Amino acid sequence: MAQSELPFEDTPKRLVNLARSLRRRQTNAEGLLWALVRSRRMGVKFRRQHPIDPFVLDFYCHELRLAVELDGYRHSAPAGRANDVQRTEVLAARGIQVMRFTNLQILQETQAVAETLWQTCQERRSAID
Repeated sequence: MAQSELPFEDTPKRLVNLARSLRRRQTNAEGLLWALVRSRRMGVKFRRQHPIDPFVLDFYCHELRLAVELDGYRHSAPAGRANDVQRTEVLAARGIQVMRFTNLQILQETQAVAETLWQTCQERRSAID
């Protein structure tokens, strides 16, 4: 494979390493959501802990340009909310839609989260086609 064909060639190595580390130590909520979206269970391919400089997205579907972020307790603090808003704006400027769920939603309202995600995937796919 030629150097120019390597995936993530423009991604800083620190982000690639961080993404790998995050995959190895996923939370219970991340593990549950991964079980719902892996192997194209939503009809599209999702990647977990996907680096898009300067971020590592919890889950990302390149085909739909859709990010799914899981928010733990740190995101409820004012600084966490401000960071989330800024992150969402940067990604939106790149054409990436961001969906956010709390860890509690994933763990306690799994079916509702799955249905919401499925519906969003269908809507994004229809918009692309």
